[in-house]
Amino acid sequence: MHEMAITQSVIDAVCEHAAGQRVHSVLVEVGVLCAVVPEAMRFCFELAAEGTLAEGARLEIDEVPGAALCRTCGADFTLSQPIALCDCGSADVEIRAGHELRIRSMEVSRECAQPVDAATTMRQQ
Repeated sequence: MHEMAITQSVIDAVCEHAAGQRVHSVLVEVGVLCAVVPEAMRFCFELAAEGTLAEGARLEIDEVPGAALCRTCGADFTLSQPIALCDCGSADVEIRAGHELRIRSMEVSRECAQPVDAATTMRQQ
């Protein structure tokens, strides 16, 4: 299952960019043609996050449909599998979307402002 290695890389990158702050959620964009099973990635995310800043974080996956352009007839069409054939029968196609695998965003804790010292505030009034 290559999802574990991919997910571990996601966790490593997220924790590195979190700069020591707790990670609450991660949004990953996954193309339907990149051979990553979203449910397997969700399962792996929980395991890979254990003991890290991302432990307990929510993984959101945005699945990107495949899209291609036929160089023979000029048709734009969607793909749900890696075999790219246009309705016109041509295999001369340019795949334009569906291979994405990227971290789109993450939500981390922000340190709260230092509490105001009540005694100092009272003297200033």
